[in-house]
This record gives sequence, structure tokens and C-alpha cells, in this order.
Amino acid sequence: MHGTADPVAAAITSRRSVRAFLGTPVPRETVERILDIAARAPSGTNMQPWRGYVLTGEPLRRLSDALVAEAMAGTPVEGEYRYYPEAFFEPYLSRRRKVGWDLYGLLGIAKGETEKMKRQHARNYTFFGAPVGIIFTIHRRLEIGSWLDYGIFLGNVMTAARGMGLDTCPQAAFAPHHRTIREHLPIPEEEVVVCGMALGHADPAAPENALVTERVPAREFCRFLGWG
Repeated sequence: MHGTADPVAAAITSRRSVRAFLGTPVPRETVERILDIAARAPSGTNMQPWRGYVLTGEPLRRLSDALVAEAMAGTPVEGEYRYYPEAFFEPYLSRRRKVGWDLYGLLGIAKGETEKMKRQHARNYTFFGAPVGIIFTIHRRLEIGSWLDYGIFLGNVMTAARGMGLDTCPQAAFAPHHRTIREHLPIPEEEVVVCGMALGHADPAAPENALVTERVPAREFCRFLGWG
């Protein structure tokens, strides 16, 4: 990332949701530096609503083992907030389907192979093999404005990580498992589990890391006024 003409653009455009990591350790100082940079995100009246629980080594393994077991057992779980709409609609439905089948195609998972899909989804809870896993939370009394600010912070985390040559995967999959997560982490009742995030070095040999998702250009999602 260093030495590029536009390092910020390079960090943003090279960010991707990595789903297979090397076991290479990441120093605590590096993780703290990433989070300190990310915390420069703006927030309404500088409330800084983000909170996190950063895991590596044995604490990460114990949490992962418990969550994988829960997921594979099919234990019913429910998040404390709704991430997706009750019913998908266009154009969002087509985008969701495309990225799903593109990923499964790289992994050799065919339509209808539900057990393979289940096992792949359960890999979320290992943080895809990353050496660092983070669970992010927010105080449950805060409103939607603070959640919007939180999104900016999470984007900063991922961009700062790329600037240091690291990769990430933001994972909403953790939120429904908040009860089990609370058994392993000292999360007070007033905090809601927002998401998890894997952090580390991408495994260049993993086929799923070849996935490059598409983006709609600005001219399609914005109206430009006054340029003639």
C-alpha cells in the first residue's frame, strides 16, 4: 500500500471481505493502531458510540468452538436488531443472489447442497481462520444516528487495516448469537452485539479470496444537478 499516488483510494478499493486467512499473528500494537485511527470517525456531538472486544489465541478459539457447535446444531437464535428486510426486493434481491452464487461457485458448492452451505456459513464463527477476531457492540439506548456513526467507524477500521497491509471481513452473522457470545465475553446487558470482524493476512491460495464483487457506479445511484 505504501508509495502509491493515492494511498487512501488504494486502501478503499483494495478492501474486500476476505473469507480465508493465514494464521500469521498480528501484534496487539498494530490492532490498537488500526482502532485508534478508525476512532477518528465523526460522530454526532463526538459521542463515539463504538465499543469492542478484541480476541486472539485461546479466547478466540473458545468462542469460535462454541459458536460453530451452536450453528451446526441448528440451535434457534435471534438478533436484537434486524439487519435485513423481512422480504428482499429488487434490485437488492438480485445483488444478494449474485454474490452468494459467485462465492459458492468458487468453492464448488452447487445449488441445493445445503449441508455444504451450512458448513461454509459456520466458518463465519471461526472468523475464517483469522488470528484476530473483534466483536463490536453499542449501548442499547442509543438511536439510529449513533448506528450511522458506527458504520463510518467500521469502514475506517477496514480501510486502516488495508493501509497496513492487512485484510478484514465484517460479519453480521455474529449478532444473532449474542447470548452465547455473552457467555464468553464480559459484555454488559446494556450493550447490543452489532457485528464481528475478522482481521489478519488473507490466504492467497484460498479460492474464495478470488471473489471480486461488483459495484454500481455513482451515475446510477446518484442524480447530479447543476453540471449542465
